[in-house]
Amino acid sequence: MNEPRFCPQCATPLQWLTQSEDSGEVTRLRCTACEWTHWNNPTPVLAAIVQVGDQVLLARNAAWPGRRFALITGFMEAGETPQEGVSREIKEETQLDVTSLTLVGVYDFQRMNQVIIAYHAMATGVVQLSPELVEYKLYAPQDIICWPSGTGQAVADWQRGLGIEPRFMDWAERDRLNVE
Repeated sequence: MNEPRFCPQCATPLQWLTQSEDSGEVTRLRCTACEWTHWNNPTPVLAAIVQVGDQVLLARNAAWPGRRFALITGFMEAGETPQEGVSREIKEETQLDVTSLTLVGVYDFQRMNQVIIAYHAMATGVVQLSPELVEYKLYAPQDIICWPSGTGQAVADWQRGLGIEPRFMDWAERDRLNVE
């Protein structure tokens, strides 16, 4: 994660400073000239377990190495709800129309300084991938092997809700299969 080096208000170099806050002593990047603080708050990310008929769509991002398949994800835009945002992302990336959404859960993804808001989406239509995605696969819910990080936890929770005991790949298998 790239941290800012200079204050966006006055261009003074930022310094790691410890100050007392409501939760106690906290060290953050701060400006000594105008007292601006880099809060480094996590970014909300939307994720969708997209179900078309009785199968779940996993897709491969064009920017990823290997053949890693994962959920449809994206960032919220200003002025939209999480439900609007995840529906928009599904439409933009797959051309599928969302017919229903159910919140699966909210997940910590500290490696990317993100909070994942995951939904199960029922969708209809014919899959047409955006240039951001290069390939997709459809799986029966019980055939998905969960990955041990990020959105893989959401898939596992969703499977449990269906009465499916999730199976997790280990990190060596994850790297071998190139799952994100």
